[in-house]
Amino acid sequence: MLNVNVKHDPATAIQKLEQFGEFGGVNPSITDSSTFTFLGTETMEGTFHGETQGCFLYSRHWNPSNKYLSDALAAMEGTEAGWVTASGMAAITSAILQVCNAGDHIVSSVTTYGGTYAFLKFYLPKFNIETTFVDSTDLNAVSAAIKPNTKLIYTESITNPLLQISDIPALSEIAKRAGIRLMIDNTFSPMIIAPHLLGADIVVYSMTKFINGKNDCVAGAICGTKDFINSLIDLNHGTAMLLGPVLDPLRSSSILKNLHTLHIRMRQHSKNAMYLAENLQKIGVKAIYPGLPQHRGHETLKRIMNPDYGFGGMIAIDLATPQLANTFMEDIQKKGVGYLAVSLGYFKTLFSNSGKSTSSEIPESIQKEMGMSPGLVRFSVGLDNDIEHTFELIKSTLKDLKLIK
Repeated sequence: MLNVNVKHDPATAIQKLEQFGEFGGVNPSITDSSTFTFLGTETMEGTFHGETQGCFLYSRHWNPSNKYLSDALAAMEGTEAGWVTASGMAAITSAILQVCNAGDHIVSSVTTYGGTYAFLKFYLPKFNIETTFVDSTDLNAVSAAIKPNTKLIYTESITNPLLQISDIPALSEIAKRAGIRLMIDNTFSPMIIAPHLLGADIVVYSMTKFINGKNDCVAGAICGTKDFINSLIDLNHGTAMLLGPVLDPLRSSSILKNLHTLHIRMRQHSKNAMYLAENLQKIGVKAIYPGLPQHRGHETLKRIMNPDYGFGGMIAIDLATPQLANTFMEDIQKKGVGYLAVSLGYFKTLFSNSGKSTSSEIPESIQKEMGMSPGLVRFSVGLDNDIEHTFELIKSTLKDLKLIK
């Protein structure tokens, strides 16, 4: 594990890449081919068996457009390699299935994206893979949940939707002592947190969110060692190769361009979210934001984060009941604050009632156990140039609903 104080500037790492188009274009060419030709049969056979470097065989395995994006993501993360998928869930499920076999066990944060929870809780038992869910901020609970057949600790850097902060270096030490792997979903905090440099073995993303930032595509990514990425795309045993969650090269090209502005966008998302959180707190609204000093994970995040990019663009507020949350969200949408919609990382503010949307796969009894209020509203704060006006619109709705004076 690298020292957490080692300076890694993800934006500069991306900027330093020199990736040119076929005829010298400043943007890499888009490879609009599913299959690739060879000058000789020997080279084709070597490529097929992974023995020939620099050649492409078939786009389900690799294509140049996906390789460009994967290399840029690996540079951002500080990993040896990366691979891109057709969705965030494809990245999560492919990586987990590559690590775990029938009879294995996973320790996972109970606070996690609803789709991930459903995969771990309801789908993996079909393959005799069991998951124990714990509060991943409770390191003793994580350690106690590890069994002889445990292969993986899984959590999110900043958990969805309660915005808990995972102590990645501490979790890494627990994993290493047990001889198992640590997998981190860093979707909420690209550039803010570098999980691999903090000790994570595998980093996954839904690139649909902040990385792409335009809500015009669905995509995912897996970053890790060369050995792990090669195992994912092995012709005979690779989960990603055999299940086929390949990302379209046109989308790869588009995401790669957007990746170059991620550092600018993350700063603005964080700046706006901090403004809203601080001012909501001042008027008596229960705001959950890791940038606030009273947030349970504030000091942990300060210790592991890259301060250049702020505390992230995600806020949650507790309005107690789903009925009140719904009225609130409908009203702020009418006023132009943003959109009542799932997902996050968009240039406009998005908001939803987590328990009835992105966490609806988690049973209500478990939502209650993990501390998720039925009236929790999750905000993905946008790139508003006039965030003060946005706050005043939110404040007016809170007043209209008599939630503040």
